[in-house]
Amino acid sequence: MPSNEQRREAAKRKLERQLVNRAERARKRRIVGVIGTVVGVVAVVGVIYWLANIGGDDSTTDTASSNTVETSAPDTPPDTPTSIPTELAAVPKRTAALPAKVSCEYPAEADKPAAKQVKAPETKDISSQGTATATLAINGGEVKATLDRALAPCTVNSFTSLAKQGYFNDTPCHRLTTTDGLQVLQCGDPSGTGSGGPGYSFDDEVFPEIKYGRGLLAMANAGKNPDTNKGTNGSQFFIVYGTAELPPNYTVFGSIDAESMKKIDEIAKAGTVSQGNPGDGKPKNEVKISTVTVA
Repeated sequence: MPSNEQRREAAKRKLERQLVNRAERARKRRIVGVIGTVVGVVAVVGVIYWLANIGGDDSTTDTASSNTVETSAPDTPPDTPTSIPTELAAVPKRTAALPAKVSCEYPAEADKPAAKQVKAPETKDISSQGTATATLAINGGEVKATLDRALAPCTVNSFTSLAKQGYFNDTPCHRLTTTDGLQVLQCGDPSGTGSGGPGYSFDDEVFPEIKYGRGLLAMANAGKNPDTNKGTNGSQFFIVYGTAELPPNYTVFGSIDAESMKKIDEIAKAGTVSQGNPGDGKPKNEVKISTVTVA
């Protein structure tokens, strides 16, 4: 049987072993804690870097209505139309003629200042008969349009007024679409953003029989104003160079001749640098209207 002294020595050695083991466990916990902290810091740094760089190659966008966006990476390949029809579309005709003279309304838009200062057109005794000829100087070439008052007298009246005041001079064509279902060149916004207008709006002059096709000249709009249920036409217009599968919600007010359409084809074939929607964006090559004259 062990003596008291022996029992005390054995208990002492056992306590010393426990203390050593406890110290070793504490040392291991400290090492694991340091490693965990380092891993956590690395993970946080990684997350911050990922958040800072995700989408870093995205383009800066500036759009309006179904219109468009402004900048894109310079090495982005342009979208070009797969094909362009050559036959001009028939100009739509009203089934019932309008009165010889009509009244028009061009209410000011208080929340949308004019992109370029102009006076609103006359509103009384506007002719709905005959045509006018507009010549658009685009990228050094002439694009000739026939404006049809019988189709849209208030639109022709507005376009003519803006042209005579120099509103369209030195302005870009800010949008080009190249998909099989929509092939148009859109112009008429001096700001080049797709949101600019003359400071006034006017109602649509549409009818169910309207169909869109090559060579037609029509107004761009942002749909009906929810407060007035009136149209939102201003100064932006589009030239259809190919197909345009659109509902009859856009006022057709003229047409472009076959020779002039070749100039538009050149612009379309250079393509558009899409920003958000494939085949819809800013023309790859700058398109600029120098002057618009009406006779």
